Amino acid sequence: MTRQATVRHLLMCRPHHFDVRYSINPWMEPEDGADNPLAVRQWVQLRELYKELGHKVEEIDPVEGLPDMVFAANGATVVGGKVLGARFRYPERAAEGPAYLSWFREQGWADLLDPEYVNEGEGDYLLVGDRLLAGTGFRTDPRSHAEAEAFLGVPVTPLHLVNPRFYHLDTALAVLSDTEVMYYPAAFSPESREVLERLYPDALLATDGDAEVFGLNAFSDGLNVVLPKAAERLAAELAARGFNPVGVDLSELLKAGGSVKCCTQELRDS
Repeated sequence: MTRQATVRHLLMCRPHHFDVRYSINPWMEPEDGADNPLAVRQWVQLRELYKELGHKVEEIDPVEGLPDMVFAANGATVVGGKVLGARFRYPERAAEGPAYLSWFREQGWADLLDPEYVNEGEGDYLLVGDRLLAGTGFRTDPRSHAEAEAFLGVPVTPLHLVNPRFYHLDTALAVLSDTEVMYYPAAFSPESREVLERLYPDALLATDGDAEVFGLNAFSDGLNVVLPKAAERLAAELAARGFNPVGVDLSELLKAGGSVKCCTQELRDS
């Protein structure tokens, strides 16, 4: 298969205020904190890599008191120029939803929805072709699925997450192209594994080791797959399928339960 990269429009947020001050997932240990300057350096390397790959990167200003705002993927879901805002489950992150919606308004995005139900943006909503895969079980309210389907105009397929270490869909599944995904089967309920096997019979399946280094929290432009460099086995499998895996080190951000995809929101203008 001949693969081709597609230029993407991305939104990121510099981790200027990043720290681990509370614990809302199993990765977070506030007593250990985080090295903010190192987190910023690692994030800058990711941003510059996207630019080198030809992608357009915009930035939202970080807000003091919101250490997890760096995880821009959670801030909204954008499909066909429509912006479905985020509503966070935990009060520690609640102000991020309005902050991201304000950015979109200021940038001239007109078709916006402030959601009624909890959804944590592209953390739990991943677009594969014309289908939105929707994670639930830990963060996003299943009632938000109908809200997303009605507003965004694409069919939504629910997937139930069962392992708290993989609390968002983007920690357990990555979109590789309009028809291909890779995922960690043990993160999903038996029923959801059956759905994934039916929809994507040739999917790349991750091992425990791949998942534990957040190898599935990856970004693909159809050719280049940016993922944690520690996911060496997964990178080899991607290369064997004709992708160009590009490893990066976001180890400091992993202390808050995030990596490549968490830092990357895709702005689908049309």
